[in-house]
Amino acid sequence: MFETPLTVVGNIVNDPIRREVGNQEVMKFRVASNSRRRGADGAWEAGNSLFVTVNCWGKLVSGVGASLRKGSAVIVVGHVYTSDYEDRDGNRRSAVEMRATAVGPTFPAASRGWRRRLPPTRTQHRGPKSRPSTQIRPTTATTRRGCH
Repeated sequence: MFETPLTVVGNIVNDPIRREVGNQEVMKFRVASNSRRRGADGAWEAGNSLFVTVNCWGKLVSGVGASLRKGSAVIVVGHVYTSDYEDRDGNRRSAVEMRATAVGPTFPAASRGWRRRLPPTRTQHRGPKSRPSTQIRPTTATTRRGCH
């Protein structure tokens, strides 16, 4: 059987739902990926949309459950397939689903709300100390908050 790899960048449109299937847990949520483009007048125009139901298994369940919510901007990597089902009226339907292999927040959108912090990096300077008057200091134009 062939597996179709796919990477989707979009927003979660519902709160992730955790369920048990046999002795395993699965976390399900839907992602909307919307394209936009600039029109001739320079204004943004809506393009096509893709909605995918994402299934997370194994270690992804706890990470997604602890970190992501409805509205989160995400990048999802996995294998996509069509799921066939019968609706309440007895009609045959199909939906695009993905078994995720990786899920994470997108940047810079997630940088406003992402809480995980990396350990500070160590500055390794082993040369002789410079006198204060000869030290090079960054100007405010090159210094950004949180970056040194």
